Amino acid sequence: MTVRGIVVLGSTGSIGRSTLDVVARHPDRFRAVALSARQDVDTLYEQCLAHRPDCVAMLEPEAAQRLRSRLSAVGLRCEVLSGPEGMRTVAAIEGADSVMAAIVGAAGLEPTLAAVRAGRRVLLANKEALVMAGGLFIDAVERHGAELLPIDSEHNAIFQCLPRDFARGLAHGGVRRILLTASGGPFRAVPIERLEAVTPDEACAHPNWVMGRKISVDSATMMNKGLEVIEAHWLFGLPRSRIDVVIHPQSVIHSMVEYEDGSVLAQMGNPDMRTPIAHALAYPDRVEAGVERLDLTRMAALSFEAPDLVRFPCLALAFRALEQGGAAPIALNAANECAVERFLAGAVPFQGIARVVEEVLDATRLPPPTDLASVAEADREARHRARAILQRFA
Repeated sequence: MTVRGIVVLGSTGSIGRSTLDVVARHPDRFRAVALSARQDVDTLYEQCLAHRPDCVAMLEPEAAQRLRSRLSAVGLRCEVLSGPEGMRTVAAIEGADSVMAAIVGAAGLEPTLAAVRAGRRVLLANKEALVMAGGLFIDAVERHGAELLPIDSEHNAIFQCLPRDFARGLAHGGVRRILLTASGGPFRAVPIERLEAVTPDEACAHPNWVMGRKISVDSATMMNKGLEVIEAHWLFGLPRSRIDVVIHPQSVIHSMVEYEDGSVLAQMGNPDMRTPIAHALAYPDRVEAGVERLDLTRMAALSFEAPDLVRFPCLALAFRALEQGGAAPIALNAANECAVERFLAGAVPFQGIARVVEEVLDATRLPPPTDLASVAEADREARHRARAILQRFA
């Protein structure tokens, strides 16, 4: 059996660590040939000891130098690169078959595109790549012969429920719509009047999933689900009118596909990101992922409800950004990243996140980006505007 070389972009984050867990379970099938991180030297050092990659990259040059010294001290031969160029080099490194794109936020766009341009199988966990540059990204996938497999549990579930030849067009496959499920996060039933005063720790206490703090806040506001709607639009070629969101608090059904004949196919499993990761790593095969088996007999009930757009205004703003088009999705993502950062620092109230995003969206009039430079310009403009608005909370 051929061993597949795997690159993990964002290896020190939750998706990166889960990916390496699956890789370690199958040394006969996978090998981590390259890793990358922003600045977490301690975690990346331990990962280098455990997985012996050929090359690693750190975005922060000072962190890269510290890692280089530590690896040299123990005699581990591993090339250490730094900066944006180092991240792009690792993403397109020779000897890799698949690239896990798990860098959170806008910072993941360029390295992920580098992997696409190298014609790799890209396991996409960075939804911002499609939110910010969907048209450019999909064009690059087709032009360079890359393969795109979704890692978000919802999009991976949809992928598993679609006909195998869905690339010919979902109308050909008889698909009526897709349904993205959402847990509703920690505030699904909290009185709305209490939301203004919730703390970062409360927002990060997700009832079902263990995630990083930024994505946990996005789940609490349901901005994460809004970004997933935009991502689904690009991944599956469907308009907003054929993408629905349904609240499913148990997080057992990860998403569904409804067909013209009335059939609804659902993908189920325990809430553990190693399931979609293992699916994409081994596709079209299946491998053991270390996930606890789903015991249907122990479930009291599976429930569903429509999302409350008054409680979750960020979801409504994401719908609006997709329909508005142009640079609106870029502005949505940039403003949200700025606002969430300030919320986590205790400088902005929870509901202030949506207010900042809405004001930035109201002022955004740029056309769709034509290249990465115009993506970056729209992103900079939105962040500048968001930071000016955030000053009012100081």
